[in-house]
Amino acid sequence: MSVGIQVLGVNHRTAPLEIRERFAHGPHEVPGALARVLAAGAAGGVLLSTCNRTEFYLVADDEPAVEAAWSLLGERLGGTARAAAREYGYVARDREAVRHLYRVSAGLDSMILGESQIQGQVRDAWEVSRAQAGPVLHRLFQTALHVGARVRTETALGMGTASAASAAVAVAGKIFGDLAGRTALILGAGDVAELAATCLTNEGVQVTLVANRTQERARAIAERLGGAARALTLEEAWPHFATTDIALCSTAAPHAVVTWERVGDVIAARRGRPLCILDLAVPRDVEPAVAQLENVFLYDVDDLQTVAAQATARRRDEVPAAEQIVEEETDLFWAWYGGLGVVPVIKEFRGRMEHLRAAELERAMRQLGHLSPEDRARVEQFSQALLNKFLHQPTVALKAAAEQGRGYGLLEALRRLFGLEAPE
Repeated sequence: MSVGIQVLGVNHRTAPLEIRERFAHGPHEVPGALARVLAAGAAGGVLLSTCNRTEFYLVADDEPAVEAAWSLLGERLGGTARAAAREYGYVARDREAVRHLYRVSAGLDSMILGESQIQGQVRDAWEVSRAQAGPVLHRLFQTALHVGARVRTETALGMGTASAASAAVAVAGKIFGDLAGRTALILGAGDVAELAATCLTNEGVQVTLVANRTQERARAIAERLGGAARALTLEEAWPHFATTDIALCSTAAPHAVVTWERVGDVIAARRGRPLCILDLAVPRDVEPAVAQLENVFLYDVDDLQTVAAQATARRRDEVPAAEQIVEEETDLFWAWYGGLGVVPVIKEFRGRMEHLRAAELERAMRQLGHLSPEDRARVEQFSQALLNKFLHQPTVALKAAAEQGRGYGLLEALRRLFGLEAPE
């Protein structure tokens, strides 16, 4: 039986990059997407969209809300492929949905095991979806952030190369050897771009140019990086592909911005000098054809998994401890969630049964007019005692199940069997 919390979506294990980038939602798209799902019957929703996953977290017992979410994803495939969205996806319900989010926040479900950026991305998704999340998902995402913090504090799961940005810098190091003195051009001015730029500068790379659609944002990052970093618009950046050693791309553009048409002739003028292009964006910033140019080394987010394999091997020893934290916190959340409706449902259940008892007793008394007042009192006392006997075990079972995190399922059964209203 569904308990109302569901997650559905795709990730790096179920869908290739060319599919994931079509499912990706920018922050400005999230409220509209959630509005459609809530209109289909969901009581709350959060949309988590990162480089490696697009997931709808829903409070919804009814299939129409789930269908609406799959339909939204299918529309991004377009044409005859619309129905194929499910083929790339997965659904988790009940405790599994809670456990899934906790593992995501802890970095256990990431392309790079233990990567550090995902916790901030979970927080951002919650903030963007806050108006439509509802109280249950507010609690779920708050506790998910707590789980991520516990894992990073109590285990060494996040040691070494963890983020896509740091893995990208490791790739550049394999191409050039010593990165000290190399120059870099940054396309994009978001958090990923800034983190990657910081990683580069820590290795001695000179970030000379920061380009963005709006120059003001590029200038803010350039100032924080210090040194000789200069801010440009994107259109001013293309000629500089002739001179830079590393181009790190992480814009929020919905389509490729680094195209053969824009940079092909410029890169050809390098006369074979190596150019490392690191594309951290989803959807991808760099047209795949650019990799065909001489001595161009292009890496996208999927390529980084191999780079981080060595660090991942060291981290695997920390997985059992991290999974134990996830299980502990899942039990705590489920105990809270399972007990949400116990008191009001028990109250309504007992009230409904008491109403039936009183009505049946009154009907019987009309047929037993010869009874003395003392006998009438004894019959009423008997009916009350019998009702209490009947209600005792269901009440005890509901309270015990709630303490063990299984209360919601029994409450749903009780509502359906006795026609009770679901509490607000």
